Amino acid sequence: MKQVFINLAVKDVEKSMGFYTQLGFEINPQFSDDQGKCMVWSDAIFVMIMSHEKFKTFTKKPIADTRSNIAGLFALSVESVDQVNEIVEHGLKAGGTEPMPMTDYGFMQLRRIEDPDGHTWEIFFMDPTQIPAQD
Repeated sequence: MKQVFINLAVKDVEKSMGFYTQLGFEINPQFSDDQGKCMVWSDAIFVMIMSHEKFKTFTKKPIADTRSNIAGLFALSVESVDQVNEIVEHGLKAGGTEPMPMTDYGFMQLRRIEDPDGHTWEIFFMDPTQIPAQD
């Protein structure tokens, strides 16, 4: 099975773990320690949140300040608009921020949420049957 592991540098591993747990991620203790947590979204998608010290062992580049600079946009699909709203509201209660209002493309609705370190997530629902036909 192909899997995706997204590695993020965070200032406070415990605070970030609380945020991602509120979004609906589960912790995989097998790949977690006090310097990093493996947060599981699905059987194929994992987010590794690591202290800056641990993250620095994987790269020679400086760690971006994602509170003032964008390093990437990460998008997660869900099964309904209600689920989009529920996840983002839980994230806001856990210390996240919503940098922009919901975007509605007709066939897709998405909301953005930033974690406590400024990593930006797009939570979206898409109904492919509503995609406008190409002429």
